[in-house]
Amino acid sequence: MSLSLTVVAYIGAVILFILSLGGLSNPETSRRGNLYGMIGMAIAVLATVFGPRVTPAGLGYIAVALVIGASIGLYLARTVLMTQMPELVAFMHSLVGLVAMLVGYASYIDPAASAGMSSAELKIHEIEVYVGVLIGAVTLSGSVIAFGKLSARISGKPMLLPGRHWINLIGLLVVIGFGYAFLQAHSIREGLTPLVVMSVIALAFGLHMVMAIGGADMPVVVSMLNSYSGWAAAATGFMLSNDLLIVTGALVGSSGAILSYIMCRAMNRRFLSVIAGGFGGETAAPSAGGAAQPAGEVNPISAQETAEVLKEAKSVVIVPGYGMAVAQAQHTVYEITKKLRELGKTVRFAIHPVAGRMPGHMNVLLAEAKVPYDIVLEMDEINEDFPDTDVAMVIGANDIVNPSAQEDPSSPIAGMPVLEVWKAHTSIVMKRSMASGYAGVDNPLFYKENNRMLFGDAKKMLGEVLAALNG
Repeated sequence: MSLSLTVVAYIGAVILFILSLGGLSNPETSRRGNLYGMIGMAIAVLATVFGPRVTPAGLGYIAVALVIGASIGLYLARTVLMTQMPELVAFMHSLVGLVAMLVGYASYIDPAASAGMSSAELKIHEIEVYVGVLIGAVTLSGSVIAFGKLSARISGKPMLLPGRHWINLIGLLVVIGFGYAFLQAHSIREGLTPLVVMSVIALAFGLHMVMAIGGADMPVVVSMLNSYSGWAAAATGFMLSNDLLIVTGALVGSSGAILSYIMCRAMNRRFLSVIAGGFGGETAAPSAGGAAQPAGEVNPISAQETAEVLKEAKSVVIVPGYGMAVAQAQHTVYEITKKLRELGKTVRFAIHPVAGRMPGHMNVLLAEAKVPYDIVLEMDEINEDFPDTDVAMVIGANDIVNPSAQEDPSSPIAGMPVLEVWKAHTSIVMKRSMASGYAGVDNPLFYKENNRMLFGDAKKMLGEVLAALNG
C-alpha cells in the first residue's frame, strides 16, 4: 500500500472515530457508534500492517500478534459479565500504559528510531520518549489499582498517607530533575538511568494517586484513566511518528477529560478534590441539630407486600444501582417493568450520573435487558417529579439516594446532587443488609417514615415480586 493510500485510509479511520464518539453520546445511537469505531479500527490496523513502514519480513510477527490479541479479545468479550465491565475497562487502560512504556524504551534504545535526525529533532524525540513513558507508567499502575478496587480485591476506602501532597510534589520535582539529566545524557547507556528512575517514581505516583481516591469517586477514576490512556496513545504516536495514533489518542484523551469534568460536576466535586482524596476517607462529624443522623426503626416489607404496593400505584420510578448489577437482576427488572406497564402504570427509570462503577454503567445494563430508552431518564430530568410519584423503588443503590447530601452539611457527601427518592409517597429500598454504601457513609433514608426496606438478594426478591404481580 502506497503512502498516499495509507494517509487516505487514516483520514477515513479518524472520521469514523469521530462519528463513533458522537454515536456513543446517545443510547439510541450507541450501537451505530460502536459499529463506526470497529470499522475505523479495522481500517487503521489494515492500513498500518500493509503500509510502507512494515517490511515483508515483519508481517509474520504481526500476524501472530494479531491472532493472539484477537483471540484474547474474543474470549474476554464472550466470558466477561456486564458486572465485570468496569474492571475490564481498567485492565484495558493498564495495557495502553504498558504499551506506551515499552514503545518509549524501544524508541530510545533502538538506534534506527532516531537515525538521520538532527540534534534539535533528537532532543524533541527524547522529550517525546520521556513524557510518553511518564504518562504510560502513571496510567499502568493507576489502572492496576483501579482494577483491584473495582473487583473488590482492594478496599474501596482511600489510603491517605501523611504529607501525601508533599510526597507528590517532591516526586514531581525529582521527575523534572531527572528529565533534565535524561536530555543532557551523551549516550543511551547514560540516559537509561534517569529514564528508569523516572519510571519507578511514575509507577509509584500512579499507585499512590488511585489508592488515595475513595470508592464513590471510582466513576471519575475510570474516566480519568481513560483520558490518561488516550494521552499515552498520543505520546506513542509521537514516538512512532504515526499521525493516526496522535489524533486518535488526542480524541480519547480529550473526551475522557471532558467526561471526568462531567462526572465531577454530577457530584459537585472539583477534579483536584477527587485526586487529593475521595469520598469515604473520613467520618462525618455529628451535625449541630442531629436531624440528619441515622436514627429510628426501619420498616421492613416483604416481596408480596411490595407487589401489592406496586399494584396500587399509578406512577413508579425505579432507581438502579450497583447492587442490581452484582445480582444480575436487570432482566427481572425489565419483566417487572413490562408487567406494570401492561397494568397501566407509568414506569420510569432514574439514572444518577455516577451510579455504578463507571460512567453509563446502569444505562448499559438496562439496554442489555432491552428496557426502552424513552423511559430511562437522567437525574436532572426526573428529580422534580418525585413529589408526584407514588412509589420510588431503589434497587441496590445507596450513596446516590442519600438525603445527607442535602440535610447534613457535615456529611462527607454534603452538596453532592442526589436522587430525591424520599420525596415520593412511598420509597422501597432493596438491599442485602443495612451496610453503608461504597462511600462508607450512613444513609438516613432507611429510617424515613415513608420508606420500606426489602432485604435480600435483588434477583431473588425481584423474582418473588414478579411472581406476586403475575399471581
